[in-house]
Amino acid sequence: MILHQIEALKAIGVTEVVLAINYQPEVMLNFLKEFETKIGIKITCSQETEPLGTAGPLALARDKLIDETGEPFFVLNSDVISEYPLKEMIEFHKSHGGEASIMVTKVDEPSKYGVVVMEESTGQVERFVEKPKLFVGNKINAGIYLLDPSVLDRIELRPTSIEKEVFPKIASEKKLYAMVLPGFWMDIGQPKDYITGLRLYLDSLRKRSSAKLSSGTHIVGNVLVDETATIGEGCLIGPDVAIGPGCIVESGVRLSRCTVMRGVRIKKHACISSSIIGWHSTVGQWARVENMTILGEDVHVCDEIYSNGGVVLPHKEIKSSILKPEIVM
Repeated sequence: MILHQIEALKAIGVTEVVLAINYQPEVMLNFLKEFETKIGIKITCSQETEPLGTAGPLALARDKLIDETGEPFFVLNSDVISEYPLKEMIEFHKSHGGEASIMVTKVDEPSKYGVVVMEESTGQVERFVEKPKLFVGNKINAGIYLLDPSVLDRIELRPTSIEKEVFPKIASEKKLYAMVLPGFWMDIGQPKDYITGLRLYLDSLRKRSSAKLSSGTHIVGNVLVDETATIGEGCLIGPDVAIGPGCIVESGVRLSRCTVMRGVRIKKHACISSSIIGWHSTVGQWARVENMTILGEDVHVCDEIYSNGGVVLPHKEIKSSILKPEIVM
């Protein structure tokens, strides 16, 4: 999903993306190297040697975020997905003259979240209320920010929360403004939410640019297939499926509500639904994988195996069926 964020940033003229990474940055950078060349954007990394929270990484990457132009910079949480109306956010930021802008989204049950209380006509943020017991509003932080460089002067190089320490101070000075996010929004940090986020993203893609979606007699609903993937005869793909680069889907396969990541091979007549298949994994012939099964990288499911909600760690071979949801280590 981070690729969609980078594409959105590139579309509005961003020339460099800095990834704040704590663990194995080389894995992410190697994965993104081809993409960097393909769309023409510089992707670099700022590595934390210890967890720095949601604000500390900005202090660590300070030299990468400030230049002679003094222009504001975007900060995005990588586990959220939306339509990314970043051009509109730039216009909003310029219009209010404050120091920081945040996106907020409306939710049905605000008591589960930290609520942003704001002045409706101007968007000026008044305060934040964590999991309110009484109704104070229905807008929550959507994890997309546009910040003036001066915000970095407020952040020390230590574990710091931008939501609980930095933004409340800016709001108390009446320099923080919130823009209501149009369209869909989803926190995709959990596997089941990832699958829901995929559905919402593909729905949005259908409305905005349906040419990117696959079509044909073997396609049902919204399906996104990388141009380097191959699909065999007699398959039925969809709805709500994403197939990554270099994947091989053999004949007679059924896929629905799932993500198939780079380099996966799905053998003849396998059936996969409501699941995530990790990089370079294999699903055997006549295997059935369903009910939020998660396969880590390089997992090999043997022929005729059934997985009912199994969560399989990387580099495993599954020789017997997983009959109920469990973690396979």
